[in-house]
Amino acid sequence: MDMKKAGKVHYLEPSEMEKHEGVVMGFTTRHEGISRPPYNSLNLGFNNFDSSHNIEGNRSLFARSLGTTLDRLLTVKQVHSADLLVIDTPNPDFSHFHTLECDGIVTNQSQLMIGVTVSDCVPILLFDPLKGAIAALHAGWKGTATGISKKGIAAMKEFFGSRPGDILAAIGPAIGSCCYEVDAPVMEAFNKGSSDWELHAVPRKEGKWGLDLAGANKRQLLESGITEANIQMADICVSCNPDLFFSYRRDCGDTGRQMGFIMLK
Repeated sequence: MDMKKAGKVHYLEPSEMEKHEGVVMGFTTRHEGISRPPYNSLNLGFNNFDSSHNIEGNRSLFARSLGTTLDRLLTVKQVHSADLLVIDTPNPDFSHFHTLECDGIVTNQSQLMIGVTVSDCVPILLFDPLKGAIAALHAGWKGTATGISKKGIAAMKEFFGSRPGDILAAIGPAIGSCCYEVDAPVMEAFNKGSSDWELHAVPRKEGKWGLDLAGANKRQLLESGITEANIQMADICVSCNPDLFFSYRRDCGDTGRQMGFIMLK
């Protein structure tokens, strides 16, 4: 992925997407906003103790920098589920969706920027250039264990006729197995959901494992029919890069949120 700058906002853009003029997508860094420590500075998430005025200002700056407006930037209330919001019809006002509890958005509506906010969890962006459909998914361990990536692909197939072989996927910066230690309840949830625990968990001390969330979601995408060549991964641990990204675990819960975003032009 390549570091880009739009206006004042720095973000990572999947290099494969540069040739597609009909979409803008990427993963923000923590820089160039107005929030003060420990949320400095481009905090785009409301689930912390940062001032709502700062967050609204950051979101407005971000939206304008990427060629849209605040009222066309849609996020939902993320609850670590595998539930999705599908928008397949025009709507003059999307604001009522902001409080909807789910962890992904799928749409074919142009000029609507959809996003997920993250600090350790995996942001996943999907784009079907043939059917003109997009998705933004928030994959924590609960959503991953219950197959949110597979459900995102299934929704694009069901509602927009997408073929998995045509879909391009980008997996953004997230906490890596180097820094993400989990315990038995997480293992049990993965095993219940048949999410190939052994392939993505590295044993540590007794009853503890280092979990590769990004890798687990990549496997779900592959099992859904997306080709290896059509999946691009950031391969960046947010916890190991405090200069670029927020991390909930590293910062002991008091931190901001970056965003994975995508919009059909």
